[in-house]
Amino acid sequence: MKNPFLIGKNVYLRGLSKEDLEGNYITWLNDGEVCAYSSHHVFPYSKESAETYIKSTSDSRAALVLAMVLKENDLHIGNIALQNIDYINRSAEFAILLGEKDYWGRGYSKEAAIMLVKHGFTELNLHRIYCGTTTENIAMKKLATSLGMVEEGRRRNASFKRGHISILLNTVFLKPNY
Repeated sequence: MKNPFLIGKNVYLRGLSKEDLEGNYITWLNDGEVCAYSSHHVFPYSKESAETYIKSTSDSRAALVLAMVLKENDLHIGNIALQNIDYINRSAEFAILLGEKDYWGRGYSKEAAIMLVKHGFTELNLHRIYCGTTTENIAMKKLATSLGMVEEGRRRNASFKRGHISILLNTVFLKPNY
């Protein structure tokens, strides 16, 4: 493991690094299938853009952006984040991108999400973690539900991607009483 921040059974989370630019990271953000339900893949993503982003996240206290890495082979398979962290109102937005398609559907996203959400509630003292996705994003809806998130609202005609307008679902997870 290379500089782990949070460690799970199969994956660990660490800060993004310049070394990630040598793997498939940039390829994910230029892949229409990987980014089908995210804000990415609207403009080409370059190595320079990625380097700037990595630098900005390492210096930020408004976002905690981490690489999801397989423990067995140190493969960077995706990114996970708490962003728009609001310390006054104790809330943050959850985001995840599993870029390596060979690892879709194997439970790695859920394992990483549980670690990050727990960290958000226990270490960042958050009270509310929320996320948004389109109604078509079945995988994210399943992940949000498995984390205990519940639908909070819908923004109709809020997203235009892949040639059509979608409804955005807002889901929320309030701090459990441990």
